Formats: sequence, C-alpha cells, structure tokens
Amino acid sequence: MRIDGERVKRTRLVRTDRYVVAVEVEAVIPADDPGEPCYEAETVQWLRQIRDHAERGDEVWLKQHGKVYVAAGVG
Repeated sequence: MRIDGERVKRTRLVRTDRYVVAVEVEAVIPADDPGEPCYEAETVQWLRQIRDHAERGDEVWLKQHGKVYVAAGVG
C-alpha cells in the first residue's frame, strides 16, 4: 500500500552484535501528518531482511546492498 506524500531518501543503520549496515531507504512525509517521515510496509520488510542476513553473518549479501561495518574483536 502506497502512502500519499513527499518521498525522501534516508540512510538507516541496521545493527546487530557483529554488524552495522548502512542502507538508503525511501521514507514518506504524509500530507495529512507532516510531522515525521514514516516507512511503508515494504521498506520495513526490507530492513528486516537486512537484519536477518546480518544475524546469519552473510557479509557477501550485505555488501551488495549497503555499507557494512564489522565489530572489531577486543583483546
């Protein structure tokens, strides 16, 4: 379902214990409530998919879809 309103690009950070993945997504500023941008259901599903791949450690896939930061080992 498409939300009516202005579409803007935003960078979202998807975080897990080992990774932070920066991806560009589309947010919508609804015409009837312009106070804060929101995400459509498809965008939320996409962010969940990225999180799932990060939790599985799928670095190759993650690097194809965003900028990947890996936590450095301590000690």
